[in-house]
Formats: sequence, structure tokens, C-alpha cells
Amino acid sequence: MSSSSQTPSELEALECHFTWVKEITRSELLDMRVKLEDIGTHEGNFWLGSIYNMWGFVLYKLDSSEEALQFLSKATETLKRLREEDEGPWLVVNYGNLAWLHHHLGEEAMSQDYLSKVGALKSKFPSPSQDELHPEIYAEKAWTLMFNENNKQLAANYFQKAFNMQPDMVQWQSSRVIALASAAKHWDTYLSDDFLQEIKTAREQDPENLYVAAVELKLRNRKGESVRDEAETLGQKILLQPVSSYSGLKPLLRLHRQQGSLDEAIDLTEEALQQHPDERYLKRCAALCYKWKVFGFRGDQVDQRTIERAIQLHEEVIALYPDTSFFKKVDLADVQAKSRQGRMIADQMYQELLAKRDLNPGQKQLLYYSYARYLNFEHWYHSNKSIQYLMMSAEIQPRNFYGRKSLQELQKIRDRGTNQMSIEIRKFLENLPDDDSEASNLNV
Repeated sequence: MSSSSQTPSELEALECHFTWVKEITRSELLDMRVKLEDIGTHEGNFWLGSIYNMWGFVLYKLDSSEEALQFLSKATETLKRLREEDEGPWLVVNYGNLAWLHHHLGEEAMSQDYLSKVGALKSKFPSPSQDELHPEIYAEKAWTLMFNENNKQLAANYFQKAFNMQPDMVQWQSSRVIALASAAKHWDTYLSDDFLQEIKTAREQDPENLYVAAVELKLRNRKGESVRDEAETLGQKILLQPVSSYSGLKPLLRLHRQQGSLDEAIDLTEEALQQHPDERYLKRCAALCYKWKVFGFRGDQVDQRTIERAIQLHEEVIALYPDTSFFKKVDLADVQAKSRQGRMIADQMYQELLAKRDLNPGQKQLLYYSYARYLNFEHWYHSNKSIQYLMMSAEIQPRNFYGRKSLQELQKIRDRGTNQMSIEIRKFLENLPDDDSEASNLNV
């Protein structure tokens, strides 16, 4: 059999982004692109080679083959430079991506050349465990999985496998902690003493990772420790770092919210914006803080200046993230409802969002849940309609955070038994099927 006829099966056997991500929508690709943009490509990032690798795959899928090749080549150069070696197992995924890209470009000789390079690397650098992938491959696969909300637990497991086989790579342990914390950011989970000790160890072994530092402070605060002084010091350290979604700013802001110190969170983001007024990620963080502040008001306590700033930031963020701003549009509608004469604007915004026909299941769950709450709080006389939207959100599978929240709200209403729709809710919940497996579009 000729090498060209062998190529398709050889390509399918590769461990790389082209085999890990088999089915993906354009909206998911755009979301991945935005996440990569917000991470940035700053020197000193341990994952810089992996970032370029992911960029190459995403750009190819978005029909930018030439740019994809440039980024994959940059990944090769970066990995060699960061590891200070011209060859090693950390190149297996990158060479696999290049084999696939050249194949798609019709350059079969180049594709075959990279297939040969992959084979040579695997022979020279076999996995320490015969039945397992090489730890470098587990780590890159785990980093890729972190881009999907449903796969962060699996990513953490792969990072653990990699770290167990190569415990000198403390960055893998840090990334495992980040994956677990990110998966649990909305829930009071992973607060066991074992997990807290794991994150403390990660912080000690990887002291330059300010994201891990922020997550550790957040968990210690939730355990009842006083961490205010440490949080203030960490905030100033983060301000000195390049702007990035990996800087640790977001978990630190969540810590301030947890402490009930939203003014400190707002001050921190405003100070960051003074230093970097055009950074869209900072505007996104600031918009989040102002949203928390607005929703924390009760009745006549609403501060119109705070609401106006929240509206301004949300409008800017929506313009700066044109392809992935759906969630922020929902937030803006809710913020508008708190402003003077803003309810009519909010009503119109929600009707426009509900009229969209290209929403994915996750967006629908968020929209229906948010609209249900909007109807309940802003149009209390529409309580039945609110319940109907909670049902619409809860019945979508697989359920995300908002689908699960909708289900919880319905269960609470059922248990109280005072709502005129209690019987209907009970029947709905009895007939609601169990959630489907939260399998994602990644082959794992």
C-alpha cells in the first residue's frame, strides 16, 4: 500500500486538535477565538506554544489557512525556544496539526513529512506508561479541553495524569487547580480540605501564577479566613502584569464580591482601565462588577450614576465583542430595567433577543432563565409566564448552569406549594427526563 493511501488512517490516529475536535459550530469557534485573544500572546506565558497551536486550528476552521500555517509554525518555534530543545514530545501535537493542515491544503508530501516526524518523536520519547499517552500530550489535551465548559473536570483529570507521570511540571498542577476552580465557580463545591491543600501546594510550587493565588484566597475566604490584606496586595501585583484573562483579575473580583466589597472590585477595574483604557477585557471585567453592584441595590437605593456607568460599559463591551456578545446583551437588558424609564428599553431588548432563531442550547437556557427572572421581578403580574420560561430553560439538554438554576427554581416553587401553577409544575418535573450526558464536541 502506498504512503499516500495510508495517510488518512495515519492522520486519524494522531493526537492533535484536528482529531480532538471533530464537530464544532462557527459560534463555538468564534468563542474560542475571543478566549484566545483575551489570553493574549505575552512572553513568559508557559502555555504560549499551546496558544499558537490552538490559534492555528481555530483559524483553519474559520477559513484562514495561510494564517493558520503561520500560527502553527510560530507554535513550533515557540515550543523549541521555551523548552530550549529542538525536539521533544511537546512537539507531537504541533506536528500532528501541521500534518493535518498540509493534508487539507493538498500538500501531501509535507503532510507525510510531518507524519514521519511524529513517528520519530514517539519512538525517541515514548510514554513512561505503555497504556497511557505521553504526559506532554495529556497536558496539551487537557489545556484544549479547558475551552469547553462541560469538559473542565475531564481536563483536570488529564492534568493530574500528566503531573503524576512528570511531577516536576508544576504548571500542570496549577492548571489542574484552575480547571477545577473554573468548573466550580458558580457552586459551593470543591471545598474539601484535600482540595484546599492541593491549591495551597500549587501556589507554593508555582508562586508566579497569580491566577492560582487569587483562587486560593477565594477558597480560603469561603472557609472563613480573613484574606483582605492579601487580596489588596494581590490586586496591585495583578495591575503590574500584562492584561490577560489568565492574570488572576477575574477570580480576585469574585473574591471581592464574596466579601461584599464590590466597591473595591470596581475601584480595581477602574484603576486598571486608567492604565489601559483601550483593553476590552478590562472593560468586560468592569462591566461585570457594575452589574453585580446594580443587582445588589434594592428599590429606591438604586444609584443612577452607577447604573449609567454599567450601561455605558455594557454597550462598549458589546461593540468590542461583536461575535460573542449575546450574554452581555442579556445583562444589558437587565441593567436597563433598573434605570429610570429603562423598563421599556429592556422589554424591547428582550423581545429582540427572544425573536432570534440562531441561538444555541446554552444561549437559550440563559435567555429563558434571565427573562423568567426579569418577568418575576420587573413584571410581577406575569408570574405564570415567568414559570413557563423556567420550564423552557429546564427542558433543554444538556443543561448548563442556567438550565440547572431554572430546574432548582421550579423545584422550590413546587415545594412551597402556594403557586397557582404548583400542580402543573409538579407534573412537568415528574415527566422531565434525566439530563443527557454532557458530552461535548471533543473526542476524548
